[in-house]
Amino acid sequence: MQRRHERLEALLAAEDLDAAVVYGADRSGSAIPWLTGWPVTREAALLVHPGERDLLYIQFHNHVPNARRIAPRCDVQWGGTSTVEAICAALSARAAKRVGIIGPFRYQDHSQIQETVQHVVPLDRQYLAIRLVKSPEEVEWLRRGAFLSDQAVEALRVGLRPGMNEYELGALAESAYVSQGGTTHIHYFGVTSMMNPQSFVPSQWPSGRVVDIGDVVTTEISASWWGYPGQVLRTMTVGVEPTSEYRKLHETAEATYEAILSAVEPGVHVSALVEVSGIIEDAGFTTCDDLVHGFGGGYLPPVLGSRSRPAGPIPDMVLEEGMTIVIQPNIISGRSGVQTGGLVYVTSAGAEELQGAPRGLWRV
Repeated sequence: MQRRHERLEALLAAEDLDAAVVYGADRSGSAIPWLTGWPVTREAALLVHPGERDLLYIQFHNHVPNARRIAPRCDVQWGGTSTVEAICAALSARAAKRVGIIGPFRYQDHSQIQETVQHVVPLDRQYLAIRLVKSPEEVEWLRRGAFLSDQAVEALRVGLRPGMNEYELGALAESAYVSQGGTTHIHYFGVTSMMNPQSFVPSQWPSGRVVDIGDVVTTEISASWWGYPGQVLRTMTVGVEPTSEYRKLHETAEATYEAILSAVEPGVHVSALVEVSGIIEDAGFTTCDDLVHGFGGGYLPPVLGSRSRPAGPIPDMVLEEGMTIVIQPNIISGRSGVQTGGLVYVTSAGAEELQGAPRGLWRV
């Protein structure tokens, strides 16, 4: 925590700023837990003013006692009727004139801060750059999140049965990690018939659709340990072997994953990861989901699509030792699709898979 504050204070000095205001709401805004330990609930705003104790305002009033236990470095207070008004009053009391801001501020809150101080500088881009390379402590917590995510997908492999609906798949996944202190980051499912496919990528919101023999189930699972999630993606068929179409889709997904994994090492330009994924188009397929993205502290750069489905311009950046990325080939053809992959750690020796769930196209 001390190192994190030192990095933020160095950023403030470089930008000639007096203080930083960090904001989060509705369980969003990763900089608040990164700097305080407090996972955002309804709303939180943090004032970091070098030379002064951090000031953390919390909504709701009944969340304050827990926040004081979890964030002992901070002076934790109730935000009153307006958390941002409370922060603005603190900025005035401390005579802060040049302020950096980080987080998902609403327009009216941003405007209120601008009216309170002389100069406001957005620091989200610089904050994300700090989060790209993980500390050893962060990697240990990501390993824990990866383990809990593996437990969830293993529970699906063992417990998924015809007659269950998608809601029950979520309950089955969560049952594997909640008792171990894990929390849900995401669990997405795609359930469809292999003979009459209607889903080629996991869905973000489950339906009551009932799993049947002959279905294929695609999954994207992230269980989290105090804001540090793993991510594991697997495809499984229900009660039968995969059709030749799904077998070929998955063989292409595995080959793509291996090609990208083999290309990962410090100093590699991220464009190389897209280049080696040409296996997809050579097989006559394309993708829907992003092919690679940074992970751990947010959905981070590099966000890469395939050649046939770009995710925007390829960023001009190279992989660095200590980054964590998700490699997740989602190979599709028409309305059919599969997905595989997981969280990967960039080490001096290349890629280390943090997910331990067995690879392959599972039959359940």
